Amino acid sequence: MAGNYGFLTTYPPTPCGVATFGAALRRHLIALEPDSCADVVRVVDQAGSPAPAEVVHDLVKGSPRSLVIAAELLNGFDVAIVQHDYDIYGGRDGEELLDLLDLLDVPVIVVLHTVLAQPSRHQRMVLTRVVERADAVVAMSDAAAQRLLDGYTMDPDKLLVIPHGAPADGLATAALARSRPTILTWGLLGPGKGIESAIAALPALRDLEPRYVVAGQTHPKVLARSGSSYYDSLRAHASALGVADLVDFIPSYLDPHSLGQLIRQARVVLLPYDSTEQVASGVLVEAIAARRPVVATRFPHAVEMLAGGCGLLIPHQDPAATSVALRRVLTEPGLAVAMTGRASALAPELRWPAVAERYRWLADSLLIAATRVPR
Repeated sequence: MAGNYGFLTTYPPTPCGVATFGAALRRHLIALEPDSCADVVRVVDQAGSPAPAEVVHDLVKGSPRSLVIAAELLNGFDVAIVQHDYDIYGGRDGEELLDLLDLLDVPVIVVLHTVLAQPSRHQRMVLTRVVERADAVVAMSDAAAQRLLDGYTMDPDKLLVIPHGAPADGLATAALARSRPTILTWGLLGPGKGIESAIAALPALRDLEPRYVVAGQTHPKVLARSGSSYYDSLRAHASALGVADLVDFIPSYLDPHSLGQLIRQARVVLLPYDSTEQVASGVLVEAIAARRPVVATRFPHAVEMLAGGCGLLIPHQDPAATSVALRRVLTEPGLAVAMTGRASALAPELRWPAVAERYRWLADSLLIAATRVPR
């Protein structure tokens, strides 16, 4: 029923998880309905950067005129799909989004990438008002949905949990390799990702001769602030611990094909994040969908997704516990195979075609209901 989708999102070539998510969801919605239209209003810091053909307008932070045009364009679609994270939009805590939502008169699906357990008063106000203006709100995990219901004011009837999608091309679903074990961490990198603790776990694993691959470019905001110093510090840390020969850095944002090939080589995916807040991790979902065993710190999304046995949970910033968990996955008979089997049961519902189908159903249901949240 909903044949025309308007996306409000950051968008490739911007290297960030929200942009990658928005592009993948758009692509798979079109695959479900080849005659449909799915254009993008791209959120940018500054105007003038090159854009793919599907980008019909740039919403420039701090530009009231571009905001009005963005709303006019989005009102020309059947449904608007709006990505939300605090640092995407202009204004304090992204509050410029509120002005745009006030101008929309088509059904709005808001996709939440961050739900803070302890937001500032202003952050709570912004998110509460965003969900008030939405016709449907998508959280990417049960943990995110429960946090939203417990800590914010919203109508639970318009809240839906749809997982983050993962590639469905099978690139990463090969059987676990038997050669030198590869431990893989990937994504945009910066302080707080826990890579330092992961590297500190390697001396205790030297007898296994692991290859720890850290793939992904420095987060653009960290890069703008401190250049290459973050990656330099990681290299220095590895050298100081005498494990530089065990660590391979790939300091670039990998395209899906290259990333798929890299995941295929991994015996285990390591998510050593320092955050105790994270309720949505695309890397975690992609690892499980690729049937890779996972070792992760106890951030909320990992606690939820690994409860069925797809991986092991470890304390935050604990190299000793990290090395013990990795050794178990790499050496304990049957453990990695059992994790792979449990991940296989979850994988179908995490892959993009299934996820896009749920968004299509949601959009259709909003149009059928034809009810609007009072503005």
